[in-house]
Order: sequence, then C-alpha cells, then structure tokens
Amino acid sequence: KSKVIATSTKICYGLPDRSDDLVDDIVEDMVENGQDGVLITDLEKVGEVAVRVAQAIYDSRRDIKATPSRGEIGELLDNCVLCGSCDKSCPNDLSIMKSMEEAKEGDFEKLANLYLDHCIGCGRCDEACPNDVHIMKVMEKAAEKKVKKEKYKIRVGRGPIRDTEIRDVGAPIVMGEIPGVIGMVGCSNYPDAPKGFREPLYRLAKEMAERNYIITLTGCHAMDVAFLENEDGETIYEEFSGAFNAGGVVNCGSCVSNAHISGVPIKIANIYARMGLRGNYKEIADYILNRVGAVGVSWGAMSQKAVSIANGFQRLGVPVILGPRSSLYGRSLMGRRDKPKLWKTRNKRKPEEGEYMIAPGPEHLVYYAESPEELLVKSAKLCIRPADTDAGRQIKLTHYIDLYNKYFNGEYPPDLYMFVRREHDVPIKYRTEVMKMLEEDPRWEKGKFGGGQPTILSEKEIEEGLGKVV
Repeated sequence: KSKVIATSTKICYGLPDRSDDLVDDIVEDMVENGQDGVLITDLEKVGEVAVRVAQAIYDSRRDIKATPSRGEIGELLDNCVLCGSCDKSCPNDLSIMKSMEEAKEGDFEKLANLYLDHCIGCGRCDEACPNDVHIMKVMEKAAEKKVKKEKYKIRVGRGPIRDTEIRDVGAPIVMGEIPGVIGMVGCSNYPDAPKGFREPLYRLAKEMAERNYIITLTGCHAMDVAFLENEDGETIYEEFSGAFNAGGVVNCGSCVSNAHISGVPIKIANIYARMGLRGNYKEIADYILNRVGAVGVSWGAMSQKAVSIANGFQRLGVPVILGPRSSLYGRSLMGRRDKPKLWKTRNKRKPEEGEYMIAPGPEHLVYYAESPEELLVKSAKLCIRPADTDAGRQIKLTHYIDLYNKYFNGEYPPDLYMFVRREHDVPIKYRTEVMKMLEEDPRWEKGKFGGGQPTILSEKEIEEGLGKVV
C-alpha cells in the first residue's frame, strides 16, 4: 500500500492538512502511526517528507510485487468460468476467452502473445468479468518473462525543438528543399501487418528519413520503431542522426510531448515569417496550411486523447493520417479533388485580383489509411503545399511518384495533373514521360493551378492586416 502526499488545495482528496506541522512529526505519523496520506502545500517540505518516508518504508515494501504470484494466478484462473464476457467487451475483438482456457490448462503462451502483440491495456475485460477475475494481471504475469527480455536502443526524449534549429531549417521546409516534417505520435493500437505490427511504423520512419524528411516521434511510436533493426543490427536511432534537420530522426519524448511537434510549424511561422503569436491563431494556421510541408501520423490512435491530439494538429493546418482502427471514431476531414472549383484561394500580395484555383495540397486534413503502403504514399503527398517553389514541388513530386510507383505496381499517381503547375515542377527523371501523359490529359492546363502567396483568409481580413506578408 502506497503513501500519498497531495500538494495542491485544488486536489487534496480530503487528506489532513499537515503543511504547518514539523517534518519529524509528519514522517513519524506516516511511517509508524498508520497515516496513509497528507496534504502539504510547502513544496520544500514535500521533498523532505517524501524522501524520508520512502527510505523508512523501503524494507517493508521490498517483497511487494506488482504482478500476482503463480499461486494467485491459479486462483484467478479457477474463478474464470469461460463465459465470454471478456471477448464481447474487447474493442479489438481479441480471443481472450480461448487464451484463458489454454492458460487454465497450463499453457500461457497464447495469453502472453496476446498481451505483447495485440492488447492495448484498456482494462474493459476486467470490468466486464462477472467473477471479478483480474484478466489484465493474468496477462501481465503470463508475459512477464518475455517483457523482461525486451531490450532495444532508443534515443532519449529531447524535449522541444530549439529556435536556433528552426532558423536553420525554416526556409528549406517552406521552400520545399526539405520535403517535409513527419510527426509520428499516438497509441499502439496497430492493425496486423505481414512483417509484424510495428514494421509499418519502422518502414515509414526509415524510408522517409532516407528521403531527407525530418522524422519526429513521441510516445509509443517513438518506442516501437526502436524494436526493429537494419541489416547491420542498428536501430533507427543508431542509423540516423538525432538532429532536427534533413534525414534526422528525433525522439521528442513521451506522448505528452506532442506539443513540441506541433510547436515546430508555429515556430516556423513566427521565426521565419515573423508572424506574431499572441491572439494570431488564424493567420498562423493559414500560413502552415499553405506553406509548411508537415503531416502527422497516428497509426494506432486508441484513446480519446490521441484523437484530440490529431484534431489539434489539423486545426493548425497540419493534415493527419490515422490507422484503419481509428475509423471507429467516425470523424474524417476529406477533400474533394473531383471538384476543382472548391479549391479556390486568394493571393496575399494581390488580393484585389480575386480568387484562383490551387492544387489540392493538402487534399485532406484527417484521413484514414487502410494499409502501410497507402500510409507511406499519403505521407509524401500530404506534404505538398500550394505555395511550393518550383524546386520544392519538384522534390516533393519526386518522392510522391517514387513511392506510388514502388507500392502501386509501377503506375503514376492519377492526380498528377493537379500538382504540376508547369514543366519545371516535374522531376527531371520523369519529365519526358509525365509531360507527354499530361499533354494528352484534357484536365491538365499549364498554369491552371496557381502558386503565388495563397491564403484562405477573407479579403476583409487581408485588408485589415491579418495575413499580411511581412
């Protein structure tokens, strides 16, 4: 049983306030007199009490185990009547009852694999069990030995991207010389894949880093890509630099470090485009949407928190690709490239010229990818922006065409006519063939989908100064 020290009057759990008492008296009561919790608002006193109490109760807690013993596991399994309530409650339709049945017979292998490879730890099976069998504890015990053997090398979470780093990469990202930033965040609710459920994430990070995209990771995604190694036995963190620059693989930290990733495009708008931060969300989001090549990936979104993070990204103008299981949330923001008239914008520099059509970049803001191959192709495509320079568009189309050819039977993307504004946009190695294809396509017209300084701000907002180019 743990001791509790609350430090805020806003969340004090009804514990007695010992803020004004002597440290020796508080420690004595918590260690020897059975007081399990106190409220202390003096943070220096909290530090001293916490350390002294922890030292004093260490010996008495040494033998306490987080997982039950084999004997306790046997009792839990005996209480299981194989009613199937756990299967019905599982959001991923896992075969828990069958695994429990085999565990009752002494075979824990299936239960261990279920826990390691598929379970997302939501605990709904525990809640649904009519006999109060702690199924999660049984699964944890079954996988205990395998978990202890799991070892991999991961770069330490580094925290926020510094302003000095943004100054180095802001212009190349906006101009398209660095094709984009891939932010990989979210839970571990991955769909199965032929080479293992972690492989699509590793493949995405590795392939895009090799193509000079900047890869940023947090939470489960940051850990899971470290499980796989290349031919030389190196993890992705050993193979690629940890610098926030072209081809870097950056671990920003835990899943609550996602703000460090979303902070990148905001800092680009602030530092590179000199846009103010306070009370200026709309202008910054407009700038990111039209100029900053970035995409968020949450291949295993499971919790409401993860989906909220995805929505936070898309509100900033950063498109998000979710895994197929996330479709259960029933929320997507998909564009209609088949209706070009919807893709109209204004030129910030010359708003009086009225609206003109742009390429659908990014085409979607929240999109569900059905396969790892689609995930890779969409990640490259959704980094395309209307304001790309000729060189930037050429670089981005190189990767888009390459990946589409690689994963979709050597074909060209069917929507190239919308992303090629003029001949210089086409990668040199594909130029002859692509231009011939476009010239035969009645939908393509040179200069039809413009560039310039696009904005979706209203004419009034532009006139009043919001969105004005500095």
